[in-house]
Amino acid sequence: MAIVDMTVIPIGTKTPSVSSYVAEVQKVLERYSDRVAYRLTPMSTLIEGELSDLMEVIQAVHEAPFQAGIKRVATNIRIDDRRDKEVKMDDKLVSVKRKMD
Repeated sequence: MAIVDMTVIPIGTKTPSVSSYVAEVQKVLERYSDRVAYRLTPMSTLIEGELSDLMEVIQAVHEAPFQAGIKRVATNIRIDDRRDKEVKMDDKLVSVKRKMD
């Protein structure tokens, strides 16, 4: 199980707002919800699942702004792939919170 932190940046939009593009990315992710879990944050989207599924999802998400007419897209990804045990997004948060007590 891997976790990906992903930011899709459409370049050349008509306004500074990108929320409509973010909404389209979330729609793409919903189509894959049977294979990956995802969470929108104010600055990026987190997805978790098997690495092969995540790579497929990343490609589909990267394509979303092109489908909306954007001619250039920059997608940043950071992959946390831990193979000694299965760790989910919430597990990582619980671990940190326990150490704060």
